Amino acid sequence: MTVPLSVLDLASVSEGSTHSAALADTIALARTADELGYRRFWVAEHHGMPGVASSSPPVLIGAIAAATRRIRVGSGGVMLPNHSSLVVAEQFGTLVALHGDRIDLGLGRAPGTDPITTSAVRRGAAQESVDDFPDQVLELLAYFGTIPPLPGGQGGRILAIPGLGDSPELWLLGSSDFSARLAGMMGLPFAFAHHFAGGRHTRLAFEVYRQSFRPSVVLAEPHSMVAVSTTVGETGEEARRLTLPGALSMIRLRSGRPGRAPSLAEAEAHTWTESELAYVDERIATQAIGDLGTVRARVDALVAEAQADEVIVVPQAPELRQREDTLRALVG
Repeated sequence: MTVPLSVLDLASVSEGSTHSAALADTIALARTADELGYRRFWVAEHHGMPGVASSSPPVLIGAIAAATRRIRVGSGGVMLPNHSSLVVAEQFGTLVALHGDRIDLGLGRAPGTDPITTSAVRRGAAQESVDDFPDQVLELLAYFGTIPPLPGGQGGRILAIPGLGDSPELWLLGSSDFSARLAGMMGLPFAFAHHFAGGRHTRLAFEVYRQSFRPSVVLAEPHSMVAVSTTVGETGEEARRLTLPGALSMIRLRSGRPGRAPSLAEAEAHTWTESELAYVDERIATQAIGDLGTVRARVDALVAEAQADEVIVVPQAPELRQREDTLRALVG
């Protein structure tokens, strides 16, 4: 591949499986990525979703970092409005203190769940304004000691211990141009979620990021990464087949029927409507799904379109072995 590759995993919980098995698979996938030379392994924050076990990124990151040797481990991302900036600084400062310069902190602005669960996560706190997320990011930078203390005590009178002097590599994540512009203005790395917000938004977000970029104590020039759903099959048809469980799971989630990830047999037995099949075909057309040559060509085309410096792949297949096969094929 033309740029460094990383992995984003959602700790998918399959029908008939357990949370323990899902998390064990995530750790096993991280070990494989480490052995194969991938740069980063990220996990996401989701709440109240039966098919996703990654509700607590700092805990899972600690387990993955302890089970691997070289690969950077981080969040893709922590949904910052769900948390106190001080607590996030302490959590990730602790991870850095334990594991050194291998920890990434990717920050998102979305809640990662439905409104009712969001209210429970935030203990009924009022909905934040558009100004709150940038302020929280500045608070984090101050707690880590990356920027001078802010008025009111962040990084000065109020200290994050661990945290102060224990900064992870901090990224802003986005699926629109809001975080792209903010990352550019703050001089931070930016990662775009093409894996669920592709199409015309991808090129625009990266253009906004580069145009908005101002050098900072973190970065002298823009640095970006694009996320893409990826499945490598022996043939294009086999790759399409392996993506059916994930597609069916997403269709059920969007229709208000979240559940555990269906098996391949269940997905194949499902009576697919025309609109559902159109969704599958659209996903395949915008992501990197197919035989190895097709996948590599699509990743290279996405990198060229976005002018991204890195790619983070989201392996799509129902079994751990199949996801590992995709990782091996990409670097083979």
